[in-house]
Amino acid sequence: MTTTDDPAESARPTGTDTAVLRDDGTKRQFISWLTLAFMTTASVASLRPSPSMAIYGLAAIFLYLLPALVFLLPTALVGAELASGWNGGIYRWVSEALGKPLGFLAVWCQFAMTIAYYPSLLAYVASTFAYVIDPSLAENGVYVAIVIVVVYWSGVWISARGTKTIAGLSSFGLIIGTLIPGVLLVALGIVFLAQGNPSAQPMSADHWLPPWTGLASLVLIVNNFLSYAGMEMNGVHVSSLRDPKREYPKSMFLATGLVLLIFILPALAIAWVMPSSQLSLTAGLMQAFQAFFDHFSIGWMTKVVGIMLVCAALGGMLTWLAGPAKGLVLLSRQEGYLPPSLQKFNKDGAPQNIMIAQGVVTTLIGVLYAFSDDVSSAYWMFSVITVQIYLIAYLLMFVAVVKLRRTQPDVERGFRVPAVAWVAGVGFVASVAALVIGFVPPDQFGDQPLWRYLLIVGGGLLLLGVAIPAALLKYRKPGWIHPDHRQPSETP
Repeated sequence: MTTTDDPAESARPTGTDTAVLRDDGTKRQFISWLTLAFMTTASVASLRPSPSMAIYGLAAIFLYLLPALVFLLPTALVGAELASGWNGGIYRWVSEALGKPLGFLAVWCQFAMTIAYYPSLLAYVASTFAYVIDPSLAENGVYVAIVIVVVYWSGVWISARGTKTIAGLSSFGLIIGTLIPGVLLVALGIVFLAQGNPSAQPMSADHWLPPWTGLASLVLIVNNFLSYAGMEMNGVHVSSLRDPKREYPKSMFLATGLVLLIFILPALAIAWVMPSSQLSLTAGLMQAFQAFFDHFSIGWMTKVVGIMLVCAALGGMLTWLAGPAKGLVLLSRQEGYLPPSLQKFNKDGAPQNIMIAQGVVTTLIGVLYAFSDDVSSAYWMFSVITVQIYLIAYLLMFVAVVKLRRTQPDVERGFRVPAVAWVAGVGFVASVAALVIGFVPPDQFGDQPLWRYLLIVGGGLLLLGVAIPAALLKYRKPGWIHPDHRQPSETP
């Protein structure tokens, strides 16, 4: 890949370090490996998964480190090689290696995972906001369902109008909703322990590993795969480094360390003040803040932090709401994967029709919360569906990098993964394991019937991740290709 023809150059970050002139007189921007590390950290780190790991206490460290080694690093390294060799994202990578139908499946899964992701994200928003108005609502299914439906459609309304300020909300959310609350939570925890208060969960060396009660005792680790998803996205910036082969691994190892700190320390702080038996998977973060603030007699701060966390989550939702849908629509206009009615953009350039179709499914999922007597379990099931759909795309990506190394060895890559078959193999096996383990209900699922869990999780995966894309591929017609992309011989 030549740097002069890289279309990603126009999307380079503005915080560049230096610039040089290319042969054609245009400027090429460089970023330092530190800058890339911080960008990657900002795109991955979040406080939302902390409660699900805090249940394990000290063992949360091990349960974060394990998927970081077998999934986080492989996806980052593989993504860098693919992005530095082929433009076009995961569709191009998988299509070049495995054919266009599987390329479509990969990009579809990146879109479809948001259908299950938004209900789980907004359930977290609802439970967090409950601590601003009435904490008893945090586990109220009807309240959670109302928040999911109202907030999601409000987001669609805003996104469909092409609000220019949306792009800046992710940076705002990182600072306001992740860094400040995260540092505050850890600081409160350290002071709490320094005062001589006992930890709510054991922190001795013999609790380094989670207690083994079968696969169900490790199921919550699956959520970490979703937490780490997206690490490969910043591989597009590898050609902005001066020495990618040396600097990119350094950047990824630093980013991995920072991400682990942001994940692990808040989870431990929650475990210091909240017994695992009392933790909610959706409201656990606010439970911990309320316990700390009440202990230090500043209970009014609970509402302030709650608003900060809600603003950050909503900012993240708005930032991502139209992105995957727009990418799928643009691809479908070229290849005819979606019916013409779902390929339309409104006057503001938003893929309004497919967002509405997505919203109908999201609404149906959200309404299910109204009939749930356990919001935490519902939240967990939809989180698992999100992970499993996303993992299909990663499985294809790991296969693609090995296939392309063998079939297209001469394509110039800005970065090559050392021992690529081993690295991709580890990521592939870890992804398969996470997908399989997701079908096992966690210990926290309680006495609810197993068939219901398997029906929702398995049905969600098969419907959203397999059946719908298979039907679209089988029944697509030449007329589905947008007129601007049709060959003269192609007629509706």
